[in-house]
Amino acid sequence: MANAFQYFESKTVSQRIQRWLTLSACVGMTVAATSAVQAEDLAPLNFKYPNAAFVGTKVDAPNSANLEPLSISTNRAPFLAPKGLVNLVAGKKPTCSDALVPADKLAMITDGDKESDKIVLLRKGSQYVQFDLGAQSEIFAILFWHAHDTMKIYHKVIVQVSDNPDFTGDVKTIFNNDIDNTTGHGAGTDKEYFETRFGKLIDAKGVKARYIRLYSKGSTDSAMNEYTEVEVYGRAAK
Repeated sequence: MANAFQYFESKTVSQRIQRWLTLSACVGMTVAATSAVQAEDLAPLNFKYPNAAFVGTKVDAPNSANLEPLSISTNRAPFLAPKGLVNLVAGKKPTCSDALVPADKLAMITDGDKESDKIVLLRKGSQYVQFDLGAQSEIFAILFWHAHDTMKIYHKVIVQVSDNPDFTGDVKTIFNNDIDNTTGHGAGTDKEYFETRFGKLIDAKGVKARYIRLYSKGSTDSAMNEYTEVEVYGRAAK
């Protein structure tokens, strides 16, 4: 901030105005000089997507106002985030609510393989997978694939973060499409969506937490819960 003001002090009035307008245009609105400088530090996150498992497959989708339209885009708009973020869960061993899933199977959820032929199964009902980041972290993006082997819609998808491993306090919900509170985690306002090779991207807005839980309760394809891969982009909390 001091550097920005020193710059302004060295210019004529007209030059100051021009510089201000240039900075404002970078973020699409008139903002303080500090915000413009922060915006210049943002960069697109480079996600790697798996191959498509199907093209234009028809699905009998529920007639629901709480469903996002299926995107026919072949890519996703850039997601801007601070530079230098990493996938905090790469290679980490998640835990889950289904005691019958062995640890080696769960480890596949963070092994980097996102192709449609790799699916980790959890039993039916509301189930979750959980990740320990090792320390409180700033989380900016969570990208996950339940299963994109066929076109389907997952139900009661909830993403929560906490500094408590038992999620019994200090819980923040950053995505929830359980609009009728079937699972007891509060009624959500987010929409259901079609599973595709692009996964579901959640903007976590830099929330600080150590633990992450992802809930689901079956899909239009099966009562079982499936996971292919989970990525969490962030950095150590300041």
